[in-house]
Amino acid sequence: MPRKMSPDYWLFVIVLALLGLGVVMVYSASAIVATDRFHDSHFFLKKQFFWAVLGLGVMWAVMAIDYRRWRPIVGPLLAVAFVLLVLVLIPPFGQSINGTRRWLRWGPVSVQPTEFAKLALVLYLADFLARRQETITSFWRGVLPPLMVTGGVAALVLLQPDLGSALAIVGVVLCMIFVAGARLAHLGLIGAAAVPVVALAVMTATYRLRRVLTFLDPWADPRGAGFQIIQSYLALGGGGLLGRGLGESKQKLFYLPEPHTDFIFAIIGEELGFVGAVATVMLFGLLLWRGMRVGLRVVDPFGALVAFGVTAMLATQAVVNLGVVVGLFPTKGLPLPFVSSGGSSLLVVMAAVGLLLNVSQRAET
Repeated sequence: MPRKMSPDYWLFVIVLALLGLGVVMVYSASAIVATDRFHDSHFFLKKQFFWAVLGLGVMWAVMAIDYRRWRPIVGPLLAVAFVLLVLVLIPPFGQSINGTRRWLRWGPVSVQPTEFAKLALVLYLADFLARRQETITSFWRGVLPPLMVTGGVAALVLLQPDLGSALAIVGVVLCMIFVAGARLAHLGLIGAAAVPVVALAVMTATYRLRRVLTFLDPWADPRGAGFQIIQSYLALGGGGLLGRGLGESKQKLFYLPEPHTDFIFAIIGEELGFVGAVATVMLFGLLLWRGMRVGLRVVDPFGALVAFGVTAMLATQAVVNLGVVVGLFPTKGLPLPFVSSGGSSLLVVMAAVGLLLNVSQRAET
C-alpha cells in the first residue's frame, strides 16, 4: 500500500549547499562587472538571492502536491511549452540577444521557455512511457512516438538557435527511453542516425563550425574565438591546490567574459582551487546518486521515470557545463545548475528538485 515517507533530506542538503555556493560565487564573480555596468557591486547578488529564495518556495510548493496529480495535465503543460517556444521566435514577443531568440520578456522579468520545456517534456514522457510499458520494445509503437514529440521540441529549440540545449533534451529523452526498457539496438540506431544530422547542423552554421575548430585548437585564434576558453584555462590553472582565496580571482577582471554565468566554475577553480573544484563536482555526483536512488526505490513506473528523467536533466546540464569549462566539449550556452547566475533556469531546476523530493516521500517502496 502507498505510504507517505520522509523526503530525501540528503538530497535537500546537497541542493542547499549548491544553492549557497551559487549565491556566494555569483557575488564574487560579478561584483566588478556589476560595478562597471550598473554602479552597484551587489546587483547580481541581489538578483541571485531573490531567485534562490523564490526557487526554494517553488520547490516546497511542488513538493507539497502529490506528484501523481500532475499526470492529468502533462499534455496541456507540454502544449504550453510548445506555444512558448513558438512565441520566442516571433518579434516582438521574443527578445533578441546576440543574434539569438531565447528569451520572453514581460516588463522587468525575462524567462527562457527552453528551461520550462525540458521539465514539461520529462513529465509528459514519464506518463507516456509508464502507460506504454508493454510496447516499449517495439520501435514503431513504443520508441517512435516519444521521439517524434522530442523532435518537435528540439527543432523549435534549434531554431532559436540553441544546438547545445537541443542535444541535451535528446540525451535526456534517450536516457528515459532506455530506463523504460527500450532495446539497445534501437537506441544505437537512433544515435547513429543523429550523427549526420548534428554534423549537418554544425557545417551549415559558420559560428558552430568555428566553435568546433576552436575546441580542437583554441590557440589558433587566442584573441578571437579561442579567447574565452583560454581565459578559462588560465583561471583554473591559476587556482592551484587551494586557490587564490575567495574574491581574489584575476580572470574576472574583464578577462574571462561573463564569469558569473556559463563559466562560473572557472572562477570557483581559481578562487577555491583544485580542492574547491573537486568538492563542487562531488556535490553534483552526490546529487546524481541520490536522484538515481530515488528512482530505483520506486515501484510506481511514473514516479520512477519522473525521478530518472529529472536526474538525467540535471546531470546532463552539469556535465556539459563542466565539460565546456575544462575544455572537454565545444562551447555551449548551458548554465551550471544551482550555481550560475540566472532566474528562469534556477526556478526550473528547483521545481525539478521539488519533484524528486515529492517522489521520494510518496513512493511505494
